[in-house]
Amino acid sequence: MKSILAAALITCLSSAAWAQTPTWTPPPERERCPSKWGASDERGSMNHQKPGAVQNAAKLIKTGEVIELAHVLGPTMPFFGTRRFDVHTKRTFMNQPSNRRGSNEELVVSEIGQVGTQFDGFAHQTHEDSWYNCAKSSENATRSGFTKYGVHTVGQLFTRGVLIDVAGYKGVEILGDNYEITVEDLEGALKKQNLTLQPGDAVLIHTGWGKLYGKENARYVKGCPGIGVKAAQWLIAKDPMLMGADNWPVEVSPGPDPLISLPVHQLALVVHGVHLLENLKLDELAQKGVGEFAFVMQPLKMQGGSGSTVSPTAIR
Repeated sequence: MKSILAAALITCLSSAAWAQTPTWTPPPERERCPSKWGASDERGSMNHQKPGAVQNAAKLIKTGEVIELAHVLGPTMPFFGTRRFDVHTKRTFMNQPSNRRGSNEELVVSEIGQVGTQFDGFAHQTHEDSWYNCAKSSENATRSGFTKYGVHTVGQLFTRGVLIDVAGYKGVEILGDNYEITVEDLEGALKKQNLTLQPGDAVLIHTGWGKLYGKENARYVKGCPGIGVKAAQWLIAKDPMLMGADNWPVEVSPGPDPLISLPVHQLALVVHGVHLLENLKLDELAQKGVGEFAFVMQPLKMQGGSGSTVSPTAIR
């Protein structure tokens, strides 16, 4: 009896220890650095942005139709914590010459890199003090911006865009509140859409969650469907220029493992140097069945910024 109880206790303790083991941990620096792009690289996946990417994307433009993928910046956007977007109009004076020229301006108070449809740069996320390619955040942070990985260095994106319509593949308008998109979902959606991924693609995932944006903000930010670690690893192995979605973190939230916080952010931005694009407006692309297009986007030239509010477009 004693031996049986002892064995049961050991089993329980082992199970408890196993339950406390996170399902994913960031790899140590010796395993992820230097980057495949070189020890001094700061561009990561943006190294794909070359003339060939532009030429290939341009071939996809057949009708000239432009589909906007960004939400409007304004006070009805969903926000996290103390993030804000306040516009204060400035009515300037009436000039005295005979043509009586007046003018108007505005003052914007906002985290302009982390509100609305937004692009995440590498300065946005760390593993402890370590950024992409093992640069140290503490050594490159100043009161006027980051001296490495500033979003002003990213430049213009013009590449092949691919919409993976997971909501359409699953036969729903909106995926479940905390649905984790699997590798099988991505493969199934791509097969249904007769698409294959290519290195340097801007990969955008339609979950339907964007339908809540500006309408059910409390639900929108409480959680969301999105990719998990395995699906992110599968996508990153395809060597994209960026990964984006019509939710706020690209990944599922809350994730299935309570011991880790937004692991896809670290996996993409810190470990592999792949940019993320959040809060996209993808319903029109999905409704029109547009799976392949020229993707165009220019982050703000914000010196030393961690990210940028953006207004990407799809042209077909």
